[in-house]
Amino acid sequence: MESMGRLVSKSERQKMAAGEWYCCLDPELDALRLIARKAVHQHNTLDPESRGNIAPALKALFPKAPEDAFIEAPFHCAYGLNVSLGHRVYLNAGCTILDTASVRIGDGSMLGPGVQLR
Repeated sequence: MESMGRLVSKSERQKMAAGEWYCCLDPELDALRLIARKAVHQHNTLDPESRGNIAPALKALFPKAPEDAFIEAPFHCAYGLNVSLGHRVYLNAGCTILDTASVRIGDGSMLGPGVQLR
């Protein structure tokens, strides 16, 4: 990347998003994974009646997720911020999404138990 005649290197997050080689041992990526781990932990440990379709902290990672999307516990994701859920999406127990790139799950998709997307 060049800016005003000098090279400006991309952040590890920018490299990851572009599908390029990147180092996951980066402070920014560490912080994002910690946020995701906390949200996933809340989702996986809340009482089902308190959790609803998607626990509040996990819902914050998927801000555009429709109200009718449903994620069973346990669930795991790497960052969450790269996941897009459509209407009437159902993720059964044990789904894992390693979202180092954009992952879009379209309307009406139903993933079975133990599905891994990477």
